[in-house]
Amino acid sequence: MATRTTLHVEVVTAERELYSGEANEVNAPGSEGRMGILPRHAALLTALAPGQLVVKLNGAEDTLFVSGGFMEVSNNNVTVLADAAEYGEEIDETRAQEARRRTEERLAQTQDNAERAELEAALQRAMARLRVVELSRRRGGRRIQMPHSEE
Repeated sequence: MATRTTLHVEVVTAERELYSGEANEVNAPGSEGRMGILPRHAALLTALAPGQLVVKLNGAEDTLFVSGGFMEVSNNNVTVLADAAEYGEEIDETRAQEARRRTEERLAQTQDNAERAELEAALQRAMARLRVVELSRRRGGRRIQMPHSEE
């Protein structure tokens, strides 16, 4: 249950729930730039850009990659509905580097504006995934310990 110093956070995709718990802060890649959400934040509905989503709780933090989606803030609850999302330690760094390399090669060769826009978006996603891998490595991976629910 969210308190005056925390908010309740849910991060979900169509496939799974990645995070469900309390946080002191959420830092998200909004479509207009990075945004920080603290307890008692005003109501908000925004599109998310590809990038890192950071959930902080009592000095620990979880870093996730989100490929886009939406975030709603209301009544001390933050709901992230991501198109796709994964923790940094789940990302295959070699595969992400290869995707970046292939996309850069195709981008250098394309003349079509529509294809160029798609490739630039794919490159942005690949670069964001690699940044999340690096941040997770530096911070030691997922650090927030979720309480086990009793059934």
